[in-house]
Amino acid sequence: RHGAVKNEDTFKTSQFHLDLWFYFTLQNWVLDFGRPIAMIVLPLEWFPLNKPSAGDYFHMAYNVITPFLLLKLIERSPKTLPRSMVYVSIIMFVMGASIHLVGDSVNHRLIFSGYQHHLSVRENPIIKNLKPETLIDSFELLYYYDEYLGHSMWYIPFFLILFIYFTGCFTPVEDESRMPVAALLLMGPSSLYYWYLVTEGQIFILYIFTFFAMMALVMHQKRKGLVLDSNGLFLFYSFIITLVLIAVWVIWLWNDKILRKKYPGVIYIPEPWAFYTLHMNNLHAAKESL
Repeated sequence: RHGAVKNEDTFKTSQFHLDLWFYFTLQNWVLDFGRPIAMIVLPLEWFPLNKPSAGDYFHMAYNVITPFLLLKLIERSPKTLPRSMVYVSIIMFVMGASIHLVGDSVNHRLIFSGYQHHLSVRENPIIKNLKPETLIDSFELLYYYDEYLGHSMWYIPFFLILFIYFTGCFTPVEDESRMPVAALLLMGPSSLYYWYLVTEGQIFILYIFTFFAMMALVMHQKRKGLVLDSNGLFLFYSFIITLVLIAVWVIWLWNDKILRKKYPGVIYIPEPWAFYTLHMNNLHAAKESL
């Protein structure tokens, strides 16, 4: 009976989930990418530094809406997927995103005090002069929760759920392996957001392993006579475009000596907000002084 269900799942038809992919793209841009922008643009008087900012409320909404959309995406898979793994991933996702909410809230509000994201915690002028020096350790702990633990518990489950969904996006019907015009229009904004996610989250290793796993699965299923449906193509091509955007970003900033110092490892992928505080912030300051 279990085998019969699996065979039945394989031949279910799957239309392009325009509503879900549109909601994903919209809320990613507004609630995730828009978080720090809203915090900087809105008047400081509305959200004092000792209270949650507009970006924090955006983050709270993201932490609720994204798990809901991921569950809806899994429910629409034409194939029966491992529910236990999905639920555990969703739980870890919410935990990681919540940890990140706290760390990111404090770190971004430090910008108003002169914190520079292109410098390490100990190299920041407003941090290295703190007394007692043990306070610097506390800020490094905050940075660890924000940039390492929070990101890991947030992004690993996120990409795992996308990959689990991707495993069900195969069909023996060639006609289903076509993307509608709406999918092509959404692919640009979706890919650009994944570029931001990978660069700002510093998760290139996680992204590239997920992409390689997707490529291996595509080649494996092709031997069985199966092809990606429209949803699988949308996700796969979005990841390909993301890789191109990352390559362009790295080439553009390849000779930036200051960012090179901040990201000294073999994999050099600067964060967009580090670029902002280094170059764009200085540009704004120069204009204001004129």
